[in-house]
Amino acid sequence: MHGTTTSAVEVTHVSKHGFWLLLDDEELFVPFEQFPWFKKASIDQLTDVLWPTPDHLYWPQLDADLSVESIRDPSAFPLVSKAASQ
Repeated sequence: MHGTTTSAVEVTHVSKHGFWLLLDDEELFVPFEQFPWFKKASIDQLTDVLWPTPDHLYWPQLDADLSVESIRDPSAFPLVSKAASQ
């Protein structure tokens, strides 16, 4: 897209409990217990992540959007996914 800038984001590790995102020099853990819609995603889907604005992450293959703040402080975002966390 012309005129769109994105910052560097990287998935650094995936475990059965969740995955870690590196946002510049900050590493955040995304637990599957709190973000169950990522649990059954493939590594390819998890690592295809964009960071178009400072507080917005987007996984195009999963059509999933997250606020960076919702990862830092999930309790401040009371909406819960209806996806089964199996």
